[in-house]
Amino acid sequence: MPIAVDIDVMLARRKMSVGELADRVGITPANLAVLKNGRAKAVRFATLAALCEVLECQPGDLLRWEAADAEDAEDAADG
Repeated sequence: MPIAVDIDVMLARRKMSVGELADRVGITPANLAVLKNGRAKAVRFATLAALCEVLECQPGDLLRWEAADAEDAEDAADG
């Protein structure tokens, strides 16, 4: 997926555990792990806002777009 999730980076910078972040945001550690590991298909704006508030960061600190490499693009074009 071309959207990369950098929650790990912010957790390390804030010296915070996944469990503590989940508690402070109000989501389960399992749901946070799904988001953190890039397996989520969507994220609610309310959850993103809560993550940003707790981690004292901007949404762009947590999510970034990565271009697919040329081989992936060719495979997609070939169908």
